[in-house]
Formats: sequence, structure tokens, C-alpha cells
Amino acid sequence: MHIGQGWPGFFPEADLPCPSPFVVTVEVRGELRKDEERPGESRASDPAWAIELERVARRFGEVSALDQVSLAVRSGEFFSLLGPSGCGKTTLLRLIAGLDLPDAGSVWIGGRDMARIPPHRRPVNTVFQSYALFPHLDVWHNIAFGLRMKGVPRAEQAERVGRIMEMVQVSNLARRKPHQLSGGQRQRVALARAIVNEPQVLLLDEPLGALDLKLRQQLQSELHDLQKRLGITFLYVTHDQDEALSMSDRIAVMNHGHIVQVGDSESIYESPRTRFVAQFLGSCNLIDGTIDGREGEAIVVRTAVGPLRLTSHPAASPPVPGQRCTLAVRPEKVSLAPRNGHLAANTLHAVVRDQVYSGAETQYLLSAADWSFRVCALNAGLNGRKYPPGSPVSALLPPESLIVLED
Repeated sequence: MHIGQGWPGFFPEADLPCPSPFVVTVEVRGELRKDEERPGESRASDPAWAIELERVARRFGEVSALDQVSLAVRSGEFFSLLGPSGCGKTTLLRLIAGLDLPDAGSVWIGGRDMARIPPHRRPVNTVFQSYALFPHLDVWHNIAFGLRMKGVPRAEQAERVGRIMEMVQVSNLARRKPHQLSGGQRQRVALARAIVNEPQVLLLDEPLGALDLKLRQQLQSELHDLQKRLGITFLYVTHDQDEALSMSDRIAVMNHGHIVQVGDSESIYESPRTRFVAQFLGSCNLIDGTIDGREGEAIVVRTAVGPLRLTSHPAASPPVPGQRCTLAVRPEKVSLAPRNGHLAANTLHAVVRDQVYSGAETQYLLSAADWSFRVCALNAGLNGRKYPPGSPVSALLPPESLIVLED
């Protein structure tokens, strides 16, 4: 099917000729055609949910991009899909936008089944990493494009475009063309063009990925503030763990077409359930062991570096003596001190193998017995003390910071 076979003279009042006729090609799988378009099924859905996915699957030949994915995103929530390349997060975003169709399962937006709702009739807008701005239009007309397509009166167009341009800080760029803008400015314009249509859900596909670090951090803060002011549901796709942690109300971590953990930033970072989540979301030290039993409120685990005590464990799976397990501890949770003869509980005699100074903190690589692990120490908290390679140290693994993983 081909749509959009040229729109000559579409912007006469802007005195901006449309480029030569173009064709947008859309692959349509299944029987849906324009003349078959029907309203999506509605149901008595909990208004708290903006997006509901039920056992969604998508295959590309022998590759399973999504495997029975179920998810619910709250209205007004900043929700991030986080995972490595190829995990299925962009495929999931495309199914919600209607740019692709699932092989199984259903997608509901605002309580309506989207099975027969084409992309342009879904209550969503998408912001892409590539910006996708019209090169022949200036900033004002790029932002107003969706409103014109909907036939919004000119006076209302002017009011809404002006308000959104001020909100994203591009009012002074109204007559510039995209090639006259920086990357950060183009991303602001793309964002304004999406939100001026007042969608129920804004889909963002790694929109900051092409920007440099400092600008990316600045726009992260601006995006978070903007979402809170607008109250629109944001579904944000990223592979950047810091980005997801700093902006999101909740995060779904994805791997190999599955959602492996959902929660707020703190719970996912502080209490990862699997090796993958622990190591993908920041740095994490892992050590294998065997559960030995209890000492009061603590669980004792035998490891290669000796017995370790921990005071937190998954409530759903009580520890069983003799059970094999994997412990995790974040590098910043480990404390270093000069080695002394006394070994308190959970304290290891270790040797510094390497150190990397990175401004606010120093990263240490240590070894104890046959276990290598990392420690992250804030330089302000070391009182000028450094541990060069070869230094013997004592490393404390706090019982409350050790986590038993599920795999």
C-alpha cells in the first residue's frame, strides 16, 4: 500500500513549496485496509492504566523479538523500557504506535483495543532519535504540522504552537530551518511537534542518543520536568541505565524479548532479582556460595572468601540450608580501610590490584583469595587517603547490602 503521493501546495500561506512528490511505503500484515478501518473495541478498563499489553508476541522468521510480553503503564507516568540492543524494546514501542502488528496478544491504549486502529488514529505521538523534521519547513511550521493535518483553526494553532515553543525554549528559533539548528535544538523542536497535538501517550525512542553527554544530561532534566508539568504518559526507550534511573517513575528491564523486572528506580537498583539486572543496571560484584543457616536475624552463606552474613533476602523464597546461591553487592556499598590484624564479620583481607581516578570518585579493583571485586569510593569520603596498587586493605561487605539473586 502506498500513501502520501505528494502534497503540492500544501502550505500556501507559509509560501513554502512542498518538495517533489514522495511516496511513503507501509507494510500491512493481515487483512486491515483503509476501507476496513473500524473503531477499536472498548472495555471497562481501569482508568489508572494508559497502556496495557496482554501476552504480546512478535517474530521475525526464526527470531522471537517479543515473547508473551504483558505490561501495564499508569496514566501520567514516566515509564522507561531499558535493555541492550536487540532486546525487543523498540519493537514493543512500534507495536504500541501501530507501526507494526503483533503476531499474538493485544495492545490497549486508554481502554481501547488497538487491533484495528491505524497509526494516525491512535492517541499517541512518537519522538525519534533521528528527529524526523521536515527540512523545507521552519521551526514554527514543523511544530504546527500535525495541527494543520487535523484541521485545527489557525487562531488555535498559533496559541498552541506559541505556548509549546515557549515551554521547550525554542521561541527565538521560529523562522529557522532544521539545518540551521544544533542537535539539542532539533530535539526540542521534535519534542514540541509531538506534544503540541496533546496525545494521551508520548512514545520516545532513544531521543537523546545522538547528543553529547553534557547536553544529554541537561535535556534529561528538562524532559523529566516537562513530563510532570504536562501530565502526559511518557513511554521512553533507552539502553542508558543512568538515563532511565534519573528520569523514570518506573522501569521495565528487558532481555531477549522478555520483561525480566519491573519497578521504580530505587527498587530495581537496590534489589535486582537476577544476574542480568544486577550487572546491566550499573556495576555489581557477584560471588557464588551455599546457604549455611541462620544466626539470629542473619543468613550465613559459605563462600570462597569465607562465611558472609546478610540481613536481606527475597521473602518469596526462604533460604534453605545447603542451597546454592549467588550473592550481589554494589561497589559503592563496600568500605575500605587499612588492613589490621582483627577481622570483623563480613570483613575481608584484600589487595588492591588497580585504581582509576575519575574526579569525584576512585574505582578500585581488589582481590581476596580467588575472588576479584570492585569498590567505588567517593574521594571526599577518603579524607585524602589513597590505596595504590599493591596496598593491603580490609574490605567490609555490609550485611544489609548483600543480596541473594534468584538465578
